[in-house]
Amino acid sequence: MSKRFPENFLWGGAVAANQCEGGFETRGLVETDFKTAGGPKKPRMTTYIDADGNPVFRSAFQPGNPAGAKKAILPGVYYPNQQAIDFYGHYKEDIALFAEMGFKTFRTSIAWSRIFPNGDEAEPNEAGLQFYDDLFDELLKYNIEPLVTLSHYETPLHLAKEYDGWVNRKMIGFYENYVRTVFTRYKGKVKYWLTFNEINSIIHAPFMSGGIATAPENLTQKDLYQAVHHELVASALATKIGHELMPEAQIGCMVLAMPTYPLTPNPDDVIAAMEAERKNYFFSDVHVRGVYPGYMKRFFRENAIELDFGPEDEELLKNAVDFISFSYYMSSTETADESKRVAGEGNILGGIPNPYLEASEWGWQIDPKGLRIVLNDFWDRYQKPLFIVENGLGANDKLITDEYGNKTVNDDYRIDYLNDHLVQVGEALKDGVEVMGYTTWGCIDLVSASTAELKKRYGFIYVDRYDDGTGTLERYKKKSFSWYKEVIETNGTNLIEK
Repeated sequence: MSKRFPENFLWGGAVAANQCEGGFETRGLVETDFKTAGGPKKPRMTTYIDADGNPVFRSAFQPGNPAGAKKAILPGVYYPNQQAIDFYGHYKEDIALFAEMGFKTFRTSIAWSRIFPNGDEAEPNEAGLQFYDDLFDELLKYNIEPLVTLSHYETPLHLAKEYDGWVNRKMIGFYENYVRTVFTRYKGKVKYWLTFNEINSIIHAPFMSGGIATAPENLTQKDLYQAVHHELVASALATKIGHELMPEAQIGCMVLAMPTYPLTPNPDDVIAAMEAERKNYFFSDVHVRGVYPGYMKRFFRENAIELDFGPEDEELLKNAVDFISFSYYMSSTETADESKRVAGEGNILGGIPNPYLEASEWGWQIDPKGLRIVLNDFWDRYQKPLFIVENGLGANDKLITDEYGNKTVNDDYRIDYLNDHLVQVGEALKDGVEVMGYTTWGCIDLVSASTAELKKRYGFIYVDRYDDGTGTLERYKKKSFSWYKEVIETNGTNLIEK
């Protein structure tokens, strides 16, 4: 590729604590600790004990407890997130591998329940704070900048059970206490912070994203958007606190980006696509502009939604983020014609499949040009620096032994996927878009958020761990490891335009 990426471009990779750390014995419980593994055709299950002591299995996507039952960890049942890939015990080894690739940054999250096991304690857990001290020190040893998400689908279970998650305004205070604690502890070590992972996903996954225990069929639009409001206020408050405590730091929001195309040129389809995109733009609009946009005020009026504002909420919302970060995996389409509405697979937001695109094994449509579109649309809308903090291909990798006796994976499909997306980032840079960096999801194999599969692998590093809980946890470099190392070394000039 002829055009180099900016000299200070932050190349790296991304993970989340709940999907890689493990070490659940050393933190408070979160919802995923009670979830079994699943698959594309097999939903994850949450496990319970009923009033008579009998085990109960129920779809993990159904919030709330069965009548008279309590969540329970059952003997003989495998819970993938409890140990995950044991990044908690292997982080030094893994960071050394990231450094070998040349990472400039590494995105991870702090497990809220590792700092405040229940989420509402007054005093933090010192052992949890020390773990992240050690983790960030290890990154800085290799001159890798930590990029830290404060809340990444890791709401302490106690806050969901006792307060119904972000529906309750008390969550703002609990979050503030947590944020002040970690900002004070890690100022000078962490420069880049994200407030909530994929904050817009709460609309589609209220329990996973917002810790809302109320069953979806009982969750009113008012309560859902009140929870959204509380998160937006909390995010703005975190931005304000971060700027006060760490003037050198940069605080960003993080949204799930999925461009929506009209299924046809019919103006009704164009408007349907516009309205679908606004459901996501709403979150970045508030983070950047500090006010609720007119189209959302209309939505609230037409749906009889009256939000409760605290006395300082309007002023707090004006604390704008320094940059916008986002995940990008796929695009979708929309139509006003209900007869053409076919449910798509893939990411949380769903959408109608695009007939012009191919899809991965898990039904995620592959659209590299969609990334260029997202970058340009965000830049044109906000003129704020952008950070691509998730992009990657989940695939059923096969571990082999090469001619030199080394275990590896020939993942040319992943190289092709990432190459094609990065070429489009280069096109956006030519368009004049300011892009801070790019962190692939997940740079090392981890537990899938949706299905908890280990076989849905994303990383440059293969982890010997399988869906039945077996495996040595040994790490092996895939073919893409060397490829990404060269991308970073050449600052993107080795990318191939097709």
